[in-house]
Amino acid sequence: MFGKIGAPEIILILVVIVLLFGAKKLPDMARSLGKSARILKSEAKAMKTDGKKDEAAPADPPSDPSAAQPRTIQAAPGDVTSSRPVTEPTDSTTKR
Repeated sequence: MFGKIGAPEIILILVVIVLLFGAKKLPDMARSLGKSARILKSEAKAMKTDGKKDEAAPADPPSDPSAAQPRTIQAAPGDVTSSRPVTEPTDSTTKR
């Protein structure tokens, strides 16, 4: 149905993107897209390692949830600006 995309079509698509978003916003958009991809990759890796760890761990949760330290997930090695603590969900609720 559609032909192969060649160099003229790619150039036309790039020109349209530059006209729509402007040349000033494109580097910021590419930077944020790269950060998002790194975060997604690190979260997926953390989920895989948590899944392997949970299979060998006992089914009982720790008795004192306040004693557990929060985990920190980094987006990329050496990238400390996007690391954030992750709190684990607890079953207990406190009313004040």
